[in-house]
Amino acid sequence: MRRHLSLVLALGLAVILSLPGFAQKSDDSDKSLDVRSSAGDLHVGSDADARKVGLPLYPGARLKADDVDNSGKVNLGILTDAFGLKLVVVRYASDDAPARIIDFYRAKLKQYGKVLECHSQKHGGSVDVEDNDKSSNPDKKLKCDENSGPVTELKVGTEDNQHVVAVEPGDSGKGTSFALVYINTKNKRGEI
Repeated sequence: MRRHLSLVLALGLAVILSLPGFAQKSDDSDKSLDVRSSAGDLHVGSDADARKVGLPLYPGARLKADDVDNSGKVNLGILTDAFGLKLVVVRYASDDAPARIIDFYRAKLKQYGKVLECHSQKHGGSVDVEDNDKSSNPDKKLKCDENSGPVTELKVGTEDNQHVVAVEPGDSGKGTSFALVYINTKNKRGEI
């Protein structure tokens, strides 16, 4: 049985917000919402950065120009007794060539394991959560969905705990645009 991530997130949010006795904190400075209840915890915010992905920021990189309003920064955590999800995404730009950024992050990602390099037409493909122990990928190794295109994705980890760096040529053909992503799913409650 496959569940799409958006369905899981919507249901989790609806359940947590509908329960009595939840504590809520909203902070306009970092545009975040924290909800704590007996059923689970939720954090939704734009307080993402390279450090929260678990990687250093490429020297001289800056938030992507169209993301100064934080639309390219997401820090999401949903934790219940049954499951947990942590998703951190942040997009940056650099004047350097894509090859330099790829080399930098390939070296930095090695701390998490063997780095897989994929090539695609666009980054950020669909994310599905498997709810089937008899899936065709029992060890949950990461794989490339396709392997041709201008976007280079460096991936490390497993489907349940992965770091991804998606690198593509800049919008005007100069420089580079890149996204840093961290995804962790677990089966028990913990820190957001």
